[in-house]
Amino acid sequence: MQKNQYSIFMSKLVIVGTVAFDAIETPFGKTDKILGGAATFIGLSASHFNVDATLVSVVGGDFPEDYLNLLANKNLDISGIEIIKEGKTFFWSGRYHNDMNSRDTLVTELNTLADFKPVVPQNYTDADVVMLGNLHPLVQSSVLDQMQKKPKLAILDTMNFWMDCALDDLLNVIKRIDVITINDEEARQLTGEYSLVVAARKIHEMGPKYVVIKKGEHGALLFHNDNVFYAPALPLEEVFDPTGAGDTFAGGFAGYLAKTGDISFENMKNAVIYGSTLASFCVEKFGTERMQNLSKDDVEKRLLQFKQLTQFEIELTQGSAL
Repeated sequence: MQKNQYSIFMSKLVIVGTVAFDAIETPFGKTDKILGGAATFIGLSASHFNVDATLVSVVGGDFPEDYLNLLANKNLDISGIEIIKEGKTFFWSGRYHNDMNSRDTLVTELNTLADFKPVVPQNYTDADVVMLGNLHPLVQSSVLDQMQKKPKLAILDTMNFWMDCALDDLLNVIKRIDVITINDEEARQLTGEYSLVVAARKIHEMGPKYVVIKKGEHGALLFHNDNVFYAPALPLEEVFDPTGAGDTFAGGFAGYLAKTGDISFENMKNAVIYGSTLASFCVEKFGTERMQNLSKDDVEKRLLQFKQLTQFEIELTQGSAL
């Protein structure tokens, strides 16, 4: 297969984000404090590709050792998770509306995250792939500053909160990354454009070579120059909890690219499909429960469902209906 100008590599993966507690309420029920956080979902998703991945985050002394063991048992390096014994772990609580597409934040306690200064483990500062989970843009930039060399692929996830309160810092870090993953609402806010095609073009001009716009239950769009790829979301009978689905998508996307070492547009299409596949599992249970016990067979069966959902043959000839 002919490759484009981007190199082929096998790599380590650095994942930066929150390792946290969540408490969730949906039309299907509610939870007490459970395992959550962007880095947690990203890591559990990326672990399916058996890549050499480290988590960079911070927790308090109240964070159960069982949760740390769970992550370590998924072959995720946890040496980059700082434990502040006298501190408390970041906590978020939210309630989803009946359509599951919108939610109200009930509680946000930054705790140890308020003064978080990420430290990338020394043996990962040469990593070729960096996944910057949703955090303050200055924190994301500080991770890139610690890398010995410019990563071959830097992926950034962000949200409208940072567009509201730290836009200049966000624009500065966007200049430094290769891929941005945001949802449709955020893409429109960032650019002031309703058309996602125009919004993606404007984001390209900000720096990223690739733009991934997530549309929740309506799939995801991948943009690169004039190329566009659309991956639908798999229709599911039940959605219990959308929390972490976007992070799970990002973890599958980053993990697949780190595993295959091919960052061409054609292979990024596959990464989007893998990300969508893993996200479809995440929403089936509360929190990380489904991702903790997900098997390789489960993933392969669902990939086949995705293929059947999207594949078709049509012959366009002079005798066609057109």
